[in-house]
Amino acid sequence: MNVPLILPEFLDRATALYGDKQAVVCEGRSFTYKELNGRVNQLSHGLRELGVEKGDRVAYLAPNTVEMLEGFYGIFQLGAVMVPLNIRLIPDDYLFILNHSESKVLFVDQDLYHLIVPIKHKLATVEKIIVQYKDEETGEIDYDQWLSNYTVTAFDRADLHEDDVCSLLYTSGTTGNPKGVMLTHRNNYLHALSTMHHLRVSDRDVYLHVLPMFHVNGWGSPFYYTANGATHICLKRATPESIFKAMQDNKVTVLHMAPTVLNSLLLYFEKNKPILDQDVRVVIAGSAPPPAFVTRVEKELGWEFIQVYGMTESTPLSLFSTIRSQFAHLSRVEKSKIKAKAGYPMIGCDVRIVNDLGEEVVHDGKEIGEVVVRSHGVMKGYWKNPEATMETIRNGWLHTGDMGTIDEDGHIDIVDRKKDIIISGGENISSIEVEGALYEHPSVLEAAVIAVPHEKWGETPHAYVVLRDNQQVSEDDIIAFSREKLAHFKAVTGVTFVKELPKTASGKIQKVHLRHEYWSSSGKSDRFVN
Repeated sequence: MNVPLILPEFLDRATALYGDKQAVVCEGRSFTYKELNGRVNQLSHGLRELGVEKGDRVAYLAPNTVEMLEGFYGIFQLGAVMVPLNIRLIPDDYLFILNHSESKVLFVDQDLYHLIVPIKHKLATVEKIIVQYKDEETGEIDYDQWLSNYTVTAFDRADLHEDDVCSLLYTSGTTGNPKGVMLTHRNNYLHALSTMHHLRVSDRDVYLHVLPMFHVNGWGSPFYYTANGATHICLKRATPESIFKAMQDNKVTVLHMAPTVLNSLLLYFEKNKPILDQDVRVVIAGSAPPPAFVTRVEKELGWEFIQVYGMTESTPLSLFSTIRSQFAHLSRVEKSKIKAKAGYPMIGCDVRIVNDLGEEVVHDGKEIGEVVVRSHGVMKGYWKNPEATMETIRNGWLHTGDMGTIDEDGHIDIVDRKKDIIISGGENISSIEVEGALYEHPSVLEAAVIAVPHEKWGETPHAYVVLRDNQQVSEDDIIAFSREKLAHFKAVTGVTFVKELPKTASGKIQKVHLRHEYWSSSGKSDRFVN
C-alpha cells in the first residue's frame, strides 16, 4: 500500500522520536515536541469547532512565533489550507488577499492587529478573528484563552491526499494584484526531503527563524527542521543584536536570510565582535553576492556560506551552491566565486537556461537565457487565475522570469530579472554584476542599480547607494570606481545617495520602488515600472 506524502507525518516523527526534546523556544517560553504536538491538537480541535473543514482557508498575520509554527500543522490535520500573510503590507493588500483566498478564520498578532482594523467591515468571508499575544480589548477572541478550552489528545484527521493543496502563498505584486500560489502536500514533502539532504539538516541542529515563515514557509523550515527533530528558535523581531544574542543563548547552528540581512550582521560584528563557539551554516537566497562578500562571511564570521535559488512557485528551492568534491582543490578565491553563484540543481529538480526559442543556451557562462524549472516542487497553479498559470507553466516547465548563464561545470549564475536587465547601446547589462562591483567600494554599505533613459545609449545603469557610517563619497567617486571595476559601458552614469533601500519583509531590495522614486523625482511617467 502506498503511503501518501502528507506533512503531518513530519511532526508525528519528531514527537515519536524526540518527544522530550526541546522543540521550540519563543519569547522566553520553551516547548518539547510532545508539548508542541499537544498544542497542535488543541488548535485542530478548536478550528473544527469553529466549522473549519477540509479545503477551507485559514490565514495568519504573524511574525516568527510558536503560534505561527504550530499553525501549519494544526491546519493541515483538518485538510485545510494555510494562508500566511506578509507582515509588511498595507490594509488594502490584506483586504484583497483575505477576500480573494476566501479565508474563513484569521489569526493575527496583537502587534499587527491595527492593520486589520481599517478593513474588518469589508471582509467578505472571514468569520472569526483570533488575536495572539492579546493585551488590549479588541472585541476579538484571545488565542491563549481559546486554545486552553481544547484537549491535547490526538485529533481525528481528515482524509488527506498528497495532491491536496496545503498552503496558499501570495506573491508580491509589483504591478496589479498579488497571485496566490497553490502548493500541495506532495510539493512541500518532496522539497523537504531534497532540501534537508542538501543543507545537511540533522537532529543536532538548532535553527533560528530569521527569514519570515510567511516567506514560502521560511523556505520550508517548519517542515524539514521539524521532521529531523531539530530545535526551532523563534524571534518576533530579528535585529542584528537580537540575532546574535539568540545565537549565543541557544547555540544556533543554522539560519536562513537575505543578503541584506547578512550584510547588517557583518556590520554589527565589525563593531561589537560577539563571540560564538559553535559551527554555523548560513543559507542565503536573493541577489547574487560578490565573491568578496562570501569570503568575508567565511573568514570574519567563520560561518559556512550556502547560496540557494528558488521562487515561491517552485516550493521554493531548485539550486544550491556548495563545493563539489572535484573542486575541493581550488583556492579560497575560486571557491568563493563558485559559492556566489546560484548553484547546480538539487535532487528532483531539472533546471535549464533557454533562449527565446526555448533552446538551451551554450554552457559557456556567457550566453544569457531564461531560467526554467521542472521539478516535484512546481506549484499546482495560481489560485483562481488559470491565465497566469498557463503563462508561467508551459509544456511542464516553470518559466521563472529570471535570466542566467550556465558554465561548462553546470553552475548556474543568475544575472537579473527579465525586467531588470539593462539594455545599453544594444548590450545586455546585469544590474547584479554592477551592484557586485559597487559593493567592493570600502564606503558602500548597500547598493541597488536600475535602468534609466539615456539620449545616446537608450538606457544606462543608475545606482542607489547607502554609505557606511561617517563616510563621505561623491557621485563622481562612485562613477569613477565603477569604471575601474567594469567595462565602461557597464559603469553607472549616475548615483543617488539614500539613507536606506526599500526592502520586503525578507530583506529583498524592492527595485520597483526605486524606479518609482526616480521617475517621480524627474517629473516624468514611470515607463520602467513593469
